[in-house]
Amino acid sequence: MKKSIFLLLALAMLSACRTDEPTPGNKDDNTIAELPEWYYTGGELGTTHIQTSHAFEQPTTPVVESATMYQSFKNGEALFENPFMSNVGGTRGGLGPAYIRTSCLHCHPGYGHGKRMEAGTFRTDEVGNGYLLVVYNKDTEGYVSWLAGMPQSHAVAPFKAPVDESKINIQWLSHTDEWGNKFPDGETYELIYPEVTMPMEAVYAYNEGALTAEEMGNYGVKLESTIGIYGTGLLDAISDEDIVAEWAKQEEDGYMKNGLNTAYFDGGEWKNFYKNTAQGGDGTPYVRRYTYAMSRGPLQDGAGANAFWNITNATRSDRRFHYLDAAGSWVKASAADPDVQAGFEEYIAKVDPNKEYPEFWEGTMEERITAYLTSKNLPVEVSDQEYTDLMVWHRGLAVPAARDVHDEDVKRGKELFEEIGCAYCHRPSWTTGDDYVRDPARFFDGSELPRYPHQKIWPYTDMVQHKLCMVNDIRTGWCRTTPLWGRGLHQKATGSPTADRMHDCRARNVIEAIMWHGAAESDARYSVENFRELSKADRDAIVKFIDAI
Repeated sequence: MKKSIFLLLALAMLSACRTDEPTPGNKDDNTIAELPEWYYTGGELGTTHIQTSHAFEQPTTPVVESATMYQSFKNGEALFENPFMSNVGGTRGGLGPAYIRTSCLHCHPGYGHGKRMEAGTFRTDEVGNGYLLVVYNKDTEGYVSWLAGMPQSHAVAPFKAPVDESKINIQWLSHTDEWGNKFPDGETYELIYPEVTMPMEAVYAYNEGALTAEEMGNYGVKLESTIGIYGTGLLDAISDEDIVAEWAKQEEDGYMKNGLNTAYFDGGEWKNFYKNTAQGGDGTPYVRRYTYAMSRGPLQDGAGANAFWNITNATRSDRRFHYLDAAGSWVKASAADPDVQAGFEEYIAKVDPNKEYPEFWEGTMEERITAYLTSKNLPVEVSDQEYTDLMVWHRGLAVPAARDVHDEDVKRGKELFEEIGCAYCHRPSWTTGDDYVRDPARFFDGSELPRYPHQKIWPYTDMVQHKLCMVNDIRTGWCRTTPLWGRGLHQKATGSPTADRMHDCRARNVIEAIMWHGAAESDARYSVENFRELSKADRDAIVKFIDAI
């Protein structure tokens, strides 16, 4: 009798511990099957077997825990997830005076790609909205100088937001491609894309008379969504030499209709290196690898390191200044605003209670406000240890293992993915280099951060920019091939009702994403033509494979 009770209790405990995921490598008949190499997306050191809604949040356990970095990882996780506050002291203080979001998690729901917003007013208080406004000059395609590169739509009183997001509107428009949104066998699909309108009256500096319509020029607005941040440490471990070799190979192959972006690579040589001389860097050149525009080099001074500062505008020792527009329009408008002047005394008393900055207290009110907003020596709000913890976490995020690797449709989809040419740009695998930590800002010595030397990883990206020539395309048209690993878990991790693929989340499922690659002048036209001629079963197999990796 006792044995029966103990057996029932044991079975109940096992049942309670089960997840909704199969044991890695098990077949339907529960016999252990050999796992293929591509199952280990992040290699031996960077793969997590968790496939739940927390799949993107896992540490690279063999590295983070064996190197006793786990507590630092968890501290960094808290900095990523929790909101910053406008108070000067205390935990996560220092928000503003102008800012974009209060936390990183607002833009990266479940640590993944941002979610698509429906038509209507642009709202950054909607958690999961990973959109950033791209305000650019239509004539030059460069960013405007009268707003920050990542425009700020919030401010701490008495300051006012550079952009009033309630005046910004998103519309989703239908697009019909040259094939009438129909495959040869009759199956149909839909295509939509966003258009954004932002009247001049949405810009604070214009309303205050600090910016004229002529100075604003022929501007336009586009959307770019955040991408998943898991696995970025593994991408950072790819050597610059190997990335350059891939660009050189593609230049020699000559398959791309639009060639390569000669601003970055031409004649077998890298032309435009990422350098840092502003935040303590010595100007060492690095190959660009992060963001759609490839605006950043190594991860230690990459998109995340930058965003941790400019999204919240919380200062740290290597960036003791505010993130503002290059033209100084917001500073000029704020300094002359009677409301800002009326509240500045109370505000600055909290920032500098001991009056250690004479320039904040002497001169006219307009001069004092200007001195504060343009200071290059502001008090530090994010400690060095906090920033280190954040980067241990950032570099320490694992990639979910591939799913359904023994499914016959998935295996067939993998073969077809390669046969029709998708694997040329979405290069399946890389092998990381020695992974010596490179830091353009010379903040880290490398020993405090996770490393991933000599790992075969499966991100499905060539780390090269291409053009898809879509309607209302990304700014400049050049876009780095986005890694596909883990994207099939997007809806589970973020709770989004749609797959939210492409740079502006225009594709609501994999089929739409593929067909957005099919414009006449697209670099991916050949693959899309091949995809169209497949049977429905084979098209579905490719979709199933893409969702599995």
